[in-house]
Amino acid sequence: MSARSWITLLKIGDWVLLVLIWTAIIISGRMYFKQSEAQQVVIFQANRVYARLPLDKERLLKVSGPIGITVIEIQPGKARVLSDPGRQQYCVSQGWLSRSPSIAICAPNRVSLELTSGPRPFDSLAY
Repeated sequence: MSARSWITLLKIGDWVLLVLIWTAIIISGRMYFKQSEAQQVVIFQANRVYARLPLDKERLLKVSGPIGITVIEIQPGKARVLSDPGRQQYCVSQGWLSRSPSIAICAPNRVSLELTSGPRPFDSLAY
């Protein structure tokens, strides 16, 4: 049976049900993956909390890792990895992070930063 002949079999109630299902999927997805304004930045070095700071004023932090120093810049309401000694520079290319939950991971140097706005809606991140 081709898709065209299958669609012709659908009645108005079927279409209404499909629209309701897709609407429920979209609304529940937006609620589950809702982001909010970040209130603090948590900086990790070698899987330990290095610093937990509010995003209320300008700061520049230098975090030592196994291959060098990662520089993290904090501005009111946002944070970013300014420089990192790693080759790929993925964490630097993340740019400014301002929504919670957001994370930038500098894997070779074992440094990461995470923006939070309170209790986590999930218990872990996988990367």
